Amino acid sequence: MNARTTLAVAGRVLIQLRRDRRTSAMLLVLPCAVMTLLWWMFEDLPGAGFSALAPALLALIPFIVMFLVTSVTTLRERTSGTLERLLAMPLGKGDFLGGYALAFGAVATVQSALAVGVSTLFLDLDVAGPTWLLLVVAVLDAVLGSALGLFVSAFARTEFQAVQFMPALVVPQILLCGLFVDRSVLPGFLEVISNCLPLSYAVDAMTKVSEDSDPQILGDLGLVGGFAVAALVLGALTLRRQSE
Repeated sequence: MNARTTLAVAGRVLIQLRRDRRTSAMLLVLPCAVMTLLWWMFEDLPGAGFSALAPALLALIPFIVMFLVTSVTTLRERTSGTLERLLAMPLGKGDFLGGYALAFGAVATVQSALAVGVSTLFLDLDVAGPTWLLLVVAVLDAVLGSALGLFVSAFARTEFQAVQFMPALVVPQILLCGLFVDRSVLPGFLEVISNCLPLSYAVDAMTKVSEDSDPQILGDLGLVGGFAVAALVLGALTLRRQSE
């Protein structure tokens, strides 16, 4: 990988996103809108419904949005022939994926900062731990979504096929991450599967930050980061120049 080339790719992606206003709006506005809708649903209900669900959703929403946008955008580069032209230049697959990861990582930081800021400042989300830790976990989850999106784009031929990976890779993680049922009370086999899924550790980290004033989440963050790096490496190994 060449740092200069990687940064050039990242700059190119950011310019494209800036020109695509609908995608930019989806990336930056949708997470805030979903969190606001959730707060509105629970506003007049007794109990801590919003505060109980919001931390987990701050982990899930950036992951889902970045997975969809990254997988479709990367596939579009290949189907349009842009990727083949880029790789004909002095540009390696690692530079291409690294540039995309940097660009979407920057977008993920802004996206997560907005969602966390809206939730804590305007929607009265009360967390025991420091707010900046919420942001760190949310950003890492969004980066994980981007990394998995880059990886699965290699196996799709059309944008529709890229979206079909959503129920295959994302929905099972949402069901088994502990959002609906605590992972410790899942049937044994499902608990084993849950322990192998990155979103489980992302939700665990968010839950610890929301409930503990001094949360110990380095292990969870390390696992989520490890999954993201592994997805990028696999993406570089499987990336094709064009769709068959």
